[in-house]
Amino acid sequence: MTHHILIPIADIDAEALPRDRTQLDPEAMAELTTSIATSGLRQPIEVWQLSQPTEIHRYGLISGLRRLTAHQRLADLRQNGTFTEIAAFIRTPDSIPQAMADMVAENEIRAEISPWEKGATLLAATREGIFDTLDAATQTLHASASRQKRARLRAFAEVVEDLEDAIATPERLTGRQMHRLSAALRAGLSELMHHTLRDHRRSALPAQWQALLPILSESLDEPAEDATATQPGRPRRILHLKQGLTIRREKSGDSWIMRFSGPETRSGALMDDIMDHIERYFQPK
Repeated sequence: MTHHILIPIADIDAEALPRDRTQLDPEAMAELTTSIATSGLRQPIEVWQLSQPTEIHRYGLISGLRRLTAHQRLADLRQNGTFTEIAAFIRTPDSIPQAMADMVAENEIRAEISPWEKGATLLAATREGIFDTLDAATQTLHASASRQKRARLRAFAEVVEDLEDAIATPERLTGRQMHRLSAALRAGLSELMHHTLRDHRRSALPAQWQALLPILSESLDEPAEDATATQPGRPRRILHLKQGLTIRREKSGDSWIMRFSGPETRSGALMDDIMDHIERYFQPK
């Protein structure tokens, strides 16, 4: 039987691995903290002994971020020396990638990780050099997943890579929403999405999503439906012109909207000129 030991929480580096949980639900954390304060820790955390300990940390956290965080909060609150140690199993993973795989597997069982967080974990592991590619990260961290599920997870990582810092509270995106964003990226709509999100950078996620819907709807269309799809440089979705004028097209049901923005659009004069040009184009005298 594997036995746990008590470890000072100050000796544990919670960031030794890229975490697959970027947000801790306040209500759930409050419940867990109260439970630990009242009844103690029910399940030890898992750590491994760092091969190169730092001046501060001797162990790296594998699983149990929420439990460790609760202990840290209680230690800070009590200020009497209690909760400064935590029960932990000492694991000996073969490698850092294996430690990450153990973390992901444990969290898949204990609590749902958002699609965005799953993609962010794969991206962080690749950026930090733990894995050479997203494919390698996905294969190792989700070895038991089906090929289709691994493809979805890799697509989530690509969404995070393209849209990080552009979307408000992205961990609240559902799997379906992440799929739609991925489809839009594959359709070449990244620039259009970024331009739209810049216009709504101070908005909450629901408002941002509503603004993106026309673009996402376009990504669902079959390429064959667009007669210009096979022509080089077509379809043209966004134009950046002089004096800050930007024109972008949006799908709206069976119709299209041309959206103009920039200093030149502050008065209606530009719109009058454009309508005159359109009238001459379709109804020449």
